[in-house]
Amino acid sequence: MFLNHIALSNFKNCKEASLTLSPKINCFTGRNGAGKTNLLDAIYYLSFCKSYFVQSDLLNIYYGEDYFAINGQYTLDDGKVDKIQCIQKRDHPKKFSLNKKEYDRLADHIGLFPLVIVSPSDADLINDGSEIRRKYIDSVISQFDKTYLFHLINYNKGIAQRNAQLKQFAETHFFDDSMLALWDERLVEPASYIYEKRKAFLSEFAEVFQYFYEWISESREVVSATYASQMAEMGFLELQRSSRDKDRALKYTSTGVHKDDLELKMNGYPVKRNGSQGQQKSFVIALKLAQFEYTRRIKNFKPILLFDDIFDKLDHHRVDKLIKLVSLDSFGQVFITDTQPERINAIFRESNLDHSVFVVDDGHVELTSIL
Repeated sequence: MFLNHIALSNFKNCKEASLTLSPKINCFTGRNGAGKTNLLDAIYYLSFCKSYFVQSDLLNIYYGEDYFAINGQYTLDDGKVDKIQCIQKRDHPKKFSLNKKEYDRLADHIGLFPLVIVSPSDADLINDGSEIRRKYIDSVISQFDKTYLFHLINYNKGIAQRNAQLKQFAETHFFDDSMLALWDERLVEPASYIYEKRKAFLSEFAEVFQYFYEWISESREVVSATYASQMAEMGFLELQRSSRDKDRALKYTSTGVHKDDLELKMNGYPVKRNGSQGQQKSFVIALKLAQFEYTRRIKNFKPILLFDDIFDKLDHHRVDKLIKLVSLDSFGQVFITDTQPERINAIFRESNLDHSVFVVDDGHVELTSIL
């Protein structure tokens, strides 16, 4: 599977663009702020129906315009062509369609065109709180398990309603344990499914992750990504009963899979505190490459891979290794952004890899050639 063509209208700082793409490696070069990352974000939209970088769709509309549109055309492994369109107008719901048929639920699109992105913002996986790590796990599993996504949506809605009930109890000074028990019963099935799927995923993921870290870093540090869940100790209903008084005092649900975490360690210690900047960067890249490999095995075809400005803090040797890795048959289509065209030129000048290089300048995109 690969994206053979993408067209943008009024997306972020890009007024218009129409690009025919290489099935293997595509590079976007240009100075910081030129719009390279915006192009990757448009590709991300086509897989996830949303931006990787901005929560509000309206913020992605070109200044002064009333809408943005993204059109993508994919060639599948069997030769079939799929066309995707995303249109966001001001004061209108987002419209997303596959082969001119609009989705009733955007969740139905997730996983059809799997994609993995590696970005400088991924350092948040190490440095920020547990919520971003849970979202990362959820985004990976949801690409190949529709039932997981269904249960995740229902669980989050249920927790929000349970929290609203707890706040109402506090406001009315009336507590009804039986009403909370009803919410708990409704949440047992989604909570249990989410827990078991996360546990199974991370059990298989760990070995692949260690392999890629060793390959990137050329070191013998032992790294781990371990699932930490309160449900490892007791079932969901037991958790809720044990935290009833605490929830009543806090006015929110303090236990459950919405409190799970992904413990990231190096040689047994948190990588956040004990890993150098270079080790942390290698750690995150290894996480994403492991995600790619895991998804490839499950889907039985290659996800699209996006590298956003990740070369700046890697030495030439590691950049060269990374390019050689993604050029292997086990990888499919790759998109790369870089501020240094000379580095891109050096990579491909003596290479027979199928590739395209685009120069981006203030939202304008042009195909160029290796000098």
